[in-house]
Amino acid sequence: MARVDVIMPQMGESIAEGTVSRWLKKVGDEVKRDEPILEISTDKVDAEIPSPAAGVLAEIKVEEGKTVEVQTVVAVIETEKGAAAGAGAAADAEPQAQTAGAPAAAEVVPAHEERAAARAAPPAAATSPAPPVSTADGVGDGRQETAEERLRRLSTPLVRKIAAEHEVDISRIEGTGYAGRVTKKDIMAYLESGPPTAAPAAPARAAKVPPEGVAHPEVQAWPGDRVESMSRIRKLTADHMVLSRRISAHVTSFYEVDFTQIARIRKAKKNDYEQRGAKLTFLTFIVKAIADQLRKHPVLNASVSGDTIIYRQPINIGIAVALEWGLIVPVLKQADELSLLGISKKMADLADRARTKRLSPDEVQQGTFTITNPGGFGSYIGAPIINQPQVAILGVGSIEKRPKVLTLDDGQDVIAIRTLGMLSLSYDHRIVDGADADRFMADVKAELEGFAEGAV
Repeated sequence: MARVDVIMPQMGESIAEGTVSRWLKKVGDEVKRDEPILEISTDKVDAEIPSPAAGVLAEIKVEEGKTVEVQTVVAVIETEKGAAAGAGAAADAEPQAQTAGAPAAAEVVPAHEERAAARAAPPAAATSPAPPVSTADGVGDGRQETAEERLRRLSTPLVRKIAAEHEVDISRIEGTGYAGRVTKKDIMAYLESGPPTAAPAAPARAAKVPPEGVAHPEVQAWPGDRVESMSRIRKLTADHMVLSRRISAHVTSFYEVDFTQIARIRKAKKNDYEQRGAKLTFLTFIVKAIADQLRKHPVLNASVSGDTIIYRQPINIGIAVALEWGLIVPVLKQADELSLLGISKKMADLADRARTKRLSPDEVQQGTFTITNPGGFGSYIGAPIINQPQVAILGVGSIEKRPKVLTLDDGQDVIAIRTLGMLSLSYDHRIVDGADADRFMADVKAELEGFAEGAV
């Protein structure tokens, strides 16, 4: 009998957990390889998760509505049909199975955390006890650090990153996760309330902290108001945006771009692209220009890690897609290696699969730069919030015909009708200086305004 684990995937670099939104199969159902068996929700994407193998859904470990860390086993597939013939009676046998097997709490510990804890543990000695753990490891009384304490101190990559940025010792925070591990909720509550001066914060105060850790102020509802709980994706998006404002020193620059030349090219080439199954939009040209210029301006394609700068080799551009239930940012990988036609087709494909919840985990990860297009709704321009851990995001305003003053070769000024649009660049002033951002945007503007028809 072969058993295959179904795990909670990591749907983005900064994503440490996900919520099981809905099970599409029930225990005892036959499943095919790559057939969707559940839906999950994170702050980046709602997605259907396929079965890693063909067989029978033998066990569901995480119920609908429950949030667990990435790499947690959420279900088990038995790959031999006969072995799962009694799966319908699995619910009746569950108490005995739990008694005979390992404790249920231990089963939900992500495997990568157990490996990390093992690596962090002192080497075992046959003839002498393990050496005391230092204060830096979270135990200051000279005793040996337990596995539970190691799990608590190790926490998740996101929690450790937040702790490092705020110079917080995780061991000083009371954790509410498994084995007392410090969760994102715990560290955000700690940062909101500040380090305790005498006694730890009262339990009643901690209970008011929202599940995702950002202490949004409570507001009194008035008679006649409609009150409803935030959706999972809305709560996570809210926390992610607030966290980004705390981490990055946001500055925004605005540039007007003359799209008249591109408008002419679109009119001439639009039908050709449609015959090849692509749409030649203004955004297609913008993505192409951004991809070209990021190679020349690597600081805009970077990330900050502590006191170091990571200059990303790939140019992976995330394109924000507005959905009825939230916002998703699928990533156009290696965008600088794609032609205008390739960009057009790939963008359309990603947007379509984002709206139908068919994006794979890999397609919302490893973005290095993001573009958001509020102009599609008529917005003149905006100042978007940086998508962590990136250092810049481009906002695209509405593109339309407007009057513009032009200077002719003889020096005479005239008013002409041009196709104009605004672009805004929000950037992290910790590593991107104003001059860096302006040089980048000046080059993007020049490429767009002088786009050669032969390049299409």
